[in-house]
Amino acid sequence: MKLGANSVLFGGYDMETAFRCTAMAGYDGIEVSAIDGMSEHLVIDRWQEIAPDVKRLGKEYGLELLAMEQPSRDPAKMEAAMQAAVEIGIPIINCGPGGNTGDESTFQQTIDELGSLAQMAERYGVVLCVKAHVGHAVHNTPTTLRVMEAITSPNFGIDMDPSHIYRADENPVEAIAAVISRVKHVHIRDCKGRQQGPGKPEMQANGRGDIDLVGYIRTLHENDYSGPLNLEVIGAREYSLEQCCTIAAESRGHMQACLQACGAR
Repeated sequence: MKLGANSVLFGGYDMETAFRCTAMAGYDGIEVSAIDGMSEHLVIDRWQEIAPDVKRLGKEYGLELLAMEQPSRDPAKMEAAMQAAVEIGIPIINCGPGGNTGDESTFQQTIDELGSLAQMAERYGVVLCVKAHVGHAVHNTPTTLRVMEAITSPNFGIDMDPSHIYRADENPVEAIAAVISRVKHVHIRDCKGRQQGPGKPEMQANGRGDIDLVGYIRTLHENDYSGPLNLEVIGAREYSLEQCCTIAAESRGHMQACLQACGAR
């Protein structure tokens, strides 16, 4: 497994600061945020201008470019994101499922949109991943399994985030085992309680919440998962750089300890 962090944690700072601090915390790589409103890192509308900087920063700070998070399923925006990924050398694009929990009509729309985008991913040679998301059409393990059955493209995979599964009132360790055959990316963070949101950024740091992340990572290891394990902490845009660095370093230490505990490192 490759340990990384989503640059959205440093969304209040420029992209070089995100790369520099992620490297200082000891991560193997980085997930570049292309999330409008949460960061000004890989801005898709200006990707041709920004792409050379992303490649340069990866080399300069010794960080593998593990993934991109671009949540929109708009075909034009996603195609631009895939073009950027190819140019930069980013293998995985993570997006959200959209739709509404319990609304079957929006679930079918989600399947249709993701299926079309998976075909686009095949053309560009990248992998599109989607994760269960609180409040969205795909929000738990049963709906994730339905997506897996409906979309069989080899360029489509599941992105698993234990905090969303935990807030869907499920056991993330059992959930990851149920879908591991199609997991190609993991967003990881902790969560205290089963409320709608993930909590304050510091409480999303691995080890601060209620999720059995040791068991979660052990299940990944036992199933020979070798993809990215990217920390995704949201809501820290107004935080000081010291706060962001603390969250990054604390979480990286916990991730490393989990890997060592299950014999993966």
